[in-house]
Amino acid sequence: MDNYYPRLRDLREDHDLTQQQVADYLQMKQPQYSRYERGLRDIPTDVLIRLAKLYHTTTDYMLGITNHR
Repeated sequence: MDNYYPRLRDLREDHDLTQQQVADYLQMKQPQYSRYERGLRDIPTDVLIRLAKLYHTTTDYMLGITNHR
């Protein structure tokens, strides 16, 4: 499950969003969101769920548990 950090970036880029846009959606500052993408901080469950909704995918996919979006 260590491979979920790159998935955050890939999902964001697949949706043509900037880190700032995602941070705004999550109501946080961009550097805080960047730490999640770079694997410097674990993602809180509530943030993970909101990202899954934003990207129309499952938390299992985002965490690398499954490869099915």
